[in-house]
Amino acid sequence: MSEPLTTPGEGFHPHLHDAPGRPAAPLHTRLHHIRADSLDGDTAQTGGMRRFAAVSGRTVGSEKLWMGQTHVAPSTSSSDHHHGESETAIHVVAGHPEFVFVDDSGGTPEEVRLRTSPGDYIFVPPFVPHREENPDPTEEAVVVIARSTQEAIVVNLPRLYALPAEDA
Repeated sequence: MSEPLTTPGEGFHPHLHDAPGRPAAPLHTRLHHIRADSLDGDTAQTGGMRRFAAVSGRTVGSEKLWMGQTHVAPSTSSSDHHHGESETAIHVVAGHPEFVFVDDSGGTPEEVRLRTSPGDYIFVPPFVPHREENPDPTEEAVVVIARSTQEAIVVNLPRLYALPAEDA
């Protein structure tokens, strides 16, 4: 009869564990646990929001993915921005943030407002200008974001879309 394992997973992949006299496993051969209290706030920012990286090239050595949290204070709107070549997926954790963009697929640009609730998802294609708003006067909105690039690309804009030359 074998002895019970003292550490969950111990002995299953012994080459992945740090042990005295053994070098640490390379970043790409082990899982990474990012605790909620150790998110990295040194990220690209947009006015009205606070972004925190969990999974990034800097935090865990990721090459094709960025993931983290964004907090939008009560009665606050972010600046207009886009995320460059990144595809962005957003999962609403708390609050009722609203995502605003301009739909010009019908020929006439029209501002669209997506009102969300906890559990909802939003997909933002590359280069699509948008902003997040939190209309609630008392509750912070929190979302989890995943991007298809290693780092959080944020391009702040003066408005949601470019005006035609004669209107500019």
